[in-house]
Amino acid sequence: MKSFFALVFLVVLHNSKCAKILGVFPIPVRSHYSLGNSLMKGLAEHGHDVTIVTPYIDKNPPKKGSYRQIELTGFAEAHEKHRKNMKMFDMEDMNSFVSLPVFLSIATAGAELTLNHTNVQNLLHSGEKFDAVILPQFMNDAHKGFAAHFDAPLILLSPLGANTWVNMLVANPSPTSYVPDALLSLSSQMTFCDRLTNTIFQVYSHLLNHLLAFPKQEKLYNQYFPNNPPFYDVLYNTSIVLVNSHPSLSQPVPYVPNMIDIGGFHIKPAKTLPDDLQKFLDDSKEGVIYFSMGSNLRSAELPPEKRDVFLSTFAKMKMKILWKWEEDVLPGQPKNVKLGKWLPQQEILAHPNVKLFITHGGLLSTTETIFHGVPVLAIPIAGDQKLNAHRIVNEGFGLSLGYKEISEQTLTQKLDELLNNSKYAKNAKKRSEIFHDRLVGPMETAVYWVEYVIRHRGAPHLKVAGVDLPWYKYMLVDVVGVIFIALVFNSYLFYKITKKICSWFSKPKVQKVKRS
Repeated sequence: MKSFFALVFLVVLHNSKCAKILGVFPIPVRSHYSLGNSLMKGLAEHGHDVTIVTPYIDKNPPKKGSYRQIELTGFAEAHEKHRKNMKMFDMEDMNSFVSLPVFLSIATAGAELTLNHTNVQNLLHSGEKFDAVILPQFMNDAHKGFAAHFDAPLILLSPLGANTWVNMLVANPSPTSYVPDALLSLSSQMTFCDRLTNTIFQVYSHLLNHLLAFPKQEKLYNQYFPNNPPFYDVLYNTSIVLVNSHPSLSQPVPYVPNMIDIGGFHIKPAKTLPDDLQKFLDDSKEGVIYFSMGSNLRSAELPPEKRDVFLSTFAKMKMKILWKWEEDVLPGQPKNVKLGKWLPQQEILAHPNVKLFITHGGLLSTTETIFHGVPVLAIPIAGDQKLNAHRIVNEGFGLSLGYKEISEQTLTQKLDELLNNSKYAKNAKKRSEIFHDRLVGPMETAVYWVEYVIRHRGAPHLKVAGVDLPWYKYMLVDVVGVIFIALVFNSYLFYKITKKICSWFSKPKVQKVKRS
């Protein structure tokens, strides 16, 4: 029966008409680009006419459909220059209450650079028409003007799963009692202090958005889209949100009907490994540990004292180490360590001899290791990495090691536990089974829902009424206020009545004097 429904689903996709779809993915971070590019390529491969605004050019565009790339020239170079000036590993110390307004400020500047770019201005004045506009939801709300400008439904892609920035736009409930904010290093099993911190932070986040971020984004919106409808009308007019999540990747949370899980959609079948890597992995019968800190964090930028901890620990191991190291030379490189400036991560994780993945805990890396069922040692630094690390530990398919806690002793203990205790490998395989147990794949799901929105002209029937409510109605502030006033009034009335009754009984009786 499952195969029958999957076949029907695929037939619907195959028979869909070609649509013109615009994707604006300007963030010059490889992980964000990977998500946007994968989605747009998937749509092109299903026969659609796709245009993507991007800081990077894909040298292997899809052969099917139409795939036009509008390059944001200079963005990638500017980001790399900025990244080199930052001490990325020092971000581990950054407090979320401090980092959030910094992120909002950077995002606002990035939003304006995108809108002001010559290639984007040429697109806006081209007179083209699109059937749908897809944007990442990442503090770039002025860009929602693209949808109104081209008179097309707005589709959002959430790279971090369900979060505050998405929930407020589609009226999705997010109880702070068990749903931790993506920027906090909390698990779903929160203590009282955790719940208090989570609640305060989410209130703080809402206030920053409404008092700081939205007014700045509105100013940009009005400047670059002067003929569009009002900013707030467009802001809350999202047709669907494609959520980069899945129950195998994160805890179950509430979703309104127009939020769709597509976690893992960027993963494609493993390709053939380069000959040197294939031989290295095949010959490593004792097993291999794969070590990569992602695309934004670079292992080569580790402080010498931290780097030496890994070197001394790896040198004592019988297993081979495959390390993503971004420079030509690694001082003190042990014989059992192989380096690569760039490594095909998905193909490596797919190899049966890979026994462990040491990672920063980014969502894409976490998704890929769950896809292939490989245990994890997470070393989270910033963003959602600490939240992901908590989930890895809670689900039992890995351990977490704080950056400040890295020492030869702690690293050795974590590696020994992960490699010698079979429960982590078993739990990783179980998570992988859950990930793969779907009616259809995540990319097919994403394509279906994009086409659904186009077929139903924005699919307004999926939106909940809460989107149109002012905050005080949505939060029932007026109802709670009336109940509170009623309680105060009745308490006061009860007090006055009780006081009056007591005064009657407490009056001294006047005794009558008998006359003789």
